[in-house]
This record gives sequence, structure tokens and C-alpha cells, in this order.
Amino acid sequence: MGEAVITTRRQADGATVVEVRGSLDSATVTSLREALLETLQRDRPTVLIVDLTYVTFMDSVGIGALVAGQRAARDIGCGFQLRNPSEFVHRQLRVTGLTELLGLTGTRHFGL
Repeated sequence: MGEAVITTRRQADGATVVEVRGSLDSATVTSLREALLETLQRDRPTVLIVDLTYVTFMDSVGIGALVAGQRAARDIGCGFQLRNPSEFVHRQLRVTGLTELLGLTGTRHFGL
């Protein structure tokens, strides 16, 4: 459906931020899944933060990639947080009941 651009940056506090831009769907989700797993293996961060500020669309496979990332982080004792989802993405996560599991932080208030 779309295109995703994924960048990572390690912070001084030991956390790593994975920033995602664009759509998370069947055409792009492999890149996210690989970025999350490779970042966990390479950096061994204290917290893996996935910044969703610029995600314009996410379907069930995108949600699945986030859940896989959270599980992989948990398995190595790493924290996992989502940051700044759009209203659309936040709604997708809320409807599926995953906001707490995925450590949603920096939530905008949408009157939900």
C-alpha cells in the first residue's frame, strides 16, 4: 500500500529510538520487524522506543510486528514503549486492547 522509512538512534541513557515514517502494512512490515529485532540484538538497549509520530497507516500486520518486537524485547529484559501514535494508530491499538501491552507513552489526548 505504501512506503515506510525506518531510522534508529541510540540515546545516552541506553535507550534506542526506532522512528517509523509512512505506512505499516504487508508491503512494508518486514522492514519494521527486521529493524526491531536487529536493533535489539545489536544495541541491547535498556528500552526500545518505537516513535510512531509519522506513521500514516497501520493494519493488522503492522500491529503484529509491534507485538513481535515487544515480545523480543521482553525476552532479553528490555523495556518497550510506543511513542506519539497518530489518532488513527492509537485507535487501532486501543480497539485491539494493546495500548498497555505495548507500553504506549506520550499519548495525545483525543477524548477517547
